[in-house]
Amino acid sequence: GLLKSIASADMDFNQLEAFLTAQTKKQGGITSEQAAVISKFWKSHKIKIRESLMKQSRWDNGLRGLSWRVDGKSQSRHSTQIHSPVAIIELEFGKNGQV
Repeated sequence: GLLKSIASADMDFNQLEAFLTAQTKKQGGITSEQAAVISKFWKSHKIKIRESLMKQSRWDNGLRGLSWRVDGKSQSRHSTQIHSPVAIIELEFGKNGQV
């Protein structure tokens, strides 16, 4: 749970130290030895963890297609908006190299 909090906040080392210090002072929190291990782990693996989270958070990694057009509104709640231009954009995402 602590690592998830640290990773989701993308803590720098100063933030990490402050966060872990607060966790050691909290009742039922972690020991200073555990804080040292977590700190060492985060410093060693921060880049790998961040890259992994980025990969998991993306839907796909490439723009496969883009189309757009400008239409005129033919219906609206307000008559002043009828015939006003509206841009419609369609983006198609997909994995690179995949048909």
